[in-house]
Amino acid sequence: MWHTQAWLLIIVLSICGIISAEHAEILKFENEKLDSDGYAFSFETSDGISRHETAKLQHAGTPQEAISVQGSVNWVGPDGVQYKLNYLADENGFQPQGEHLPRMR
Repeated sequence: MWHTQAWLLIIVLSICGIISAEHAEILKFENEKLDSDGYAFSFETSDGISRHETAKLQHAGTPQEAISVQGSVNWVGPDGVQYKLNYLADENGFQPQGEHLPRMR
């Protein structure tokens, strides 16, 4: 589970690095606790970044206990292109999907 969380942190920090040279305002922020086993949050900024994520504890109390996180993040890159990354992180690892990502053959 640590590896999944580490990859998510790397992605978030990378995206934050993309906008660090600009000043952006938070236009919308929502954070919600879902039961005792999950959460949901989303935000949007004035420079076109948005992120939506939900998480749920799976197989609670068993050796297979894991957090399943699903979400998406959108941003405008330095090249002016709008990017979207969808992701799932669970017991099977981090699974990103996006048109800009290289495809495995």
